[in-house]
Amino acid sequence: MNNHQHPGASHVTTPQDDAPRERPVTPADVADAARLVSFGLQAKLLPARDAEYAELVRRHREDPQFARLADAVAAGLGLVVLEVSARAGMALAAAEDSVFAVRMGDYSRRAASETADRFLHGLAHLAVAALAFPRPEDLADDGYLGRVTVNGVDAFVRQACRRLEERAEEAGDNTDPASDAPGLEAAWRVWTRRSTTGATKDARRLSGSTIGITGKAVAFLVDSGFLQKTSDDSGGTYRTTARYQLQVRDLAASAAMAELLDLGVVPVGDGAATLLPADHTEELVADAGLPFHAL
Repeated sequence: MNNHQHPGASHVTTPQDDAPRERPVTPADVADAARLVSFGLQAKLLPARDAEYAELVRRHREDPQFARLADAVAAGLGLVVLEVSARAGMALAAAEDSVFAVRMGDYSRRAASETADRFLHGLAHLAVAALAFPRPEDLADDGYLGRVTVNGVDAFVRQACRRLEERAEEAGDNTDPASDAPGLEAAWRVWTRRSTTGATKDARRLSGSTIGITGKAVAFLVDSGFLQKTSDDSGGTYRTTARYQLQVRDLAASAAMAELLDLGVVPVGDGAATLLPADHTEELVADAGLPFHAL
C-alpha cells in the first residue's frame, strides 16, 4: 500500500508548524536587557526623560522574548520586576539577599543610633504610606497622586497615638508596655514623649525630634525616587510617584498598615480623606496642612 500523500491532498499542519520560531539571542540582546535593568535601578529616571530608556521599555512591552530576557537578568541580580511601563519605567524591588537591597534596618541605623529612634523612623515611613494612599482604590488607580507634608505626617501620628492611648485606657492598660511589645500599642508613648521640633541655637529643628525624624524619612523616599518635592509649605510638601505606589501596594497587606488605618484617624467614608480636627491641647506644629490629596 502506497503511504505517500496524494499530490492533490492538502498538507495538514501541526501546532508546531504555526508556532513562531524565536530568533537566537545575541550578545547585543543581552546587553540591551542589562541596559534596561540598569535604567530601572536609577530610581529618579523616567522613560519620558531618556529616549533610549523609552525605547527599551517599548521593546519590553512589545517583544515577549526580550521581556523574558530582561526579567531573567533582573532575577539573576536578585531583583523583582514590579512593572514595566511608560509611567514607571522598569520598577524594581530588591530581594532581601540582593546586593542592591537597601534594608530599612540599614537606613535606620544610619539615621539614628538609638534603638527607640530607629523604631520611630519605621513608624514615620508607615505613616507616610498610609497618608499617601489611605483607600484601596487610591492604590488601584494608576492615575492617583497622593500628597504628604512633613508637618501633616507628624500631626497624623500624634492623633493616631491619642487614639491608641484612649484604647489603652478603656482596656485598663495604664502601664508602659514592654520595650519589645509588638504592634502600635508600644509606639504611641515613645512618639508622644518626643518633642515635635525642639530647636538648636540657630532655630533648626533637632534631628531627634519627631519632625526631624519625619523629615529624614521623607528625604530617604525622595532619594529613592518614591516622592517628589513640590514646595516648602508645611515643613515640606511632596507628591507620590508611580514607583512608590507600586511599593505601597505590597506594603498594604501588612498588619501594621491595616492597624494604623483601622484607627480611623483618616476618615474616608465620603471619598475625601482628611485629618480629624486636631486636639489643640496636643503639641502640634502650626500649619500642619492636609497630609495628602488627589491631584
